[in-house]
Amino acid sequence: MSSLLSRFLAAGAFALAGIGVCANASAAPEKHPKAEAVLKAKSTAKPKAKARKGAKVAAGAAAAAAVAAPAANPQDVDEPDITDTLVTEYACELGNKITIYTNAQDDSHIALRWKKRLHRLNRVGTTTGALRFENPYFGLIWIGIPAKGILLDSKLNRQLANECKNAEQMAPVTASLPAEKKS
Repeated sequence: MSSLLSRFLAAGAFALAGIGVCANASAAPEKHPKAEAVLKAKSTAKPKAKARKGAKVAAGAAAAAAVAAPAANPQDVDEPDITDTLVTEYACELGNKITIYTNAQDDSHIALRWKKRLHRLNRVGTTTGALRFENPYFGLIWIGIPAKGILLDSKLNRQLANECKNAEQMAPVTASLPAEKKS
């Protein structure tokens, strides 16, 4: 079957060559003056366009890096002082531990110990009433709600620790039944 098909195709190619449809391999290609000028202009313009495009990309990347990287505040980079602070320990899922140090005189900052490093986080206002603290240099975000806390990494867009609960939050909630009225 395949030999019959190949014979048929070979016969068709000879027929087309015989009537002059296929070009002679020895014939010189026809040159068009306008086409040559356009091809010549494109060949000389490509390196310049690539160089300009590369410079634009490099300049854009540098500008994006400058915008993405906030100015380093020395207080955000250095470890905070935790003397005379209230310590709250949180146990999170997957065995993670977080310690938060708060100061009664300064409620706009906390110190957060995560993975053997102490970070200073600044309070950010919210409309929901949740406690939100951020450190833009390290990209840490701590969100505390009455039921739990969560630690996020804003640079990598992922959760670092979830279901973080202190001893008070882990205590079972008991509801008292209303007393029956005596008639």
